[in-house]
Amino acid sequence: MTATLVRQMAPAAPWCRRLALFSLVLLIVSGASHRFGLLETVPFLWLLGLGGALAFVAFMLGVMALLQVWEHGSLGAAMAAGGMVIAAIALVPFGISGYRFFEHPQLIDISTDPENPPQMPLAARARSGVMNAVEPMSAESQAMQQQDYPEVTGRRYEYTADNVIEVVRAMMRERGWQPQGPEGLQLAGASVTLEGVAHSYLLGFPSDVAIRIEDDQAATFVDMRSASRYGRHDLGDNAQRIQRFLKELDERMAFLAPV
Repeated sequence: MTATLVRQMAPAAPWCRRLALFSLVLLIVSGASHRFGLLETVPFLWLLGLGGALAFVAFMLGVMALLQVWEHGSLGAAMAAGGMVIAAIALVPFGISGYRFFEHPQLIDISTDPENPPQMPLAARARSGVMNAVEPMSAESQAMQQQDYPEVTGRRYEYTADNVIEVVRAMMRERGWQPQGPEGLQLAGASVTLEGVAHSYLLGFPSDVAIRIEDDQAATFVDMRSASRYGRHDLGDNAQRIQRFLKELDERMAFLAPV
């Protein structure tokens, strides 16, 4: 009789591909559901952690499968390599978040006026449970912001406060922030604050925003605040949101006739 050697499949290879595919699908479906408001943030965070953990396990199983192929001549190298690629794709957002975690200061509340930030009474009433409380910025947080985000500053415009309020309200509506607050200033020298809820572009994490428009009769001052509802690090999102909003506000105000 002639013996025939049959090469066995590396046991870790099929599991690598299965877990990698499952983790990627889980992250895509849960991320899209959260982005479009079909899934609450806390359950999404659990699913996000589970998907990341499964993707990491899948990648390590791929490494194990390749070692089995190398040491025992088993089949499954292509399967393991494909699973590792899928797992790596699933882990890319975690890698980007990790980079931003170390790149930006550990802040969750940013304001153009750290010592006297715009008030957020509506946000304070809306937050509960595991959400971050709306609190005054600590001296440590103020120092960190001034050191890392010196460009986050308020604006002074030589336009009527009502004109500025109209532009700000329109910009908030365009972004889907649903502004809430007075329509205009009732008295010269007064101020109004418009509040809304912004969401991160990709995964839709919510942050409360407040924009204060103040009239001192000679000019109109604008200050903005953005505070994350969840987490202990905003990964730079709040500062970026303020900078982008105020940059566009500068551009729009340039087209108005000064008072």
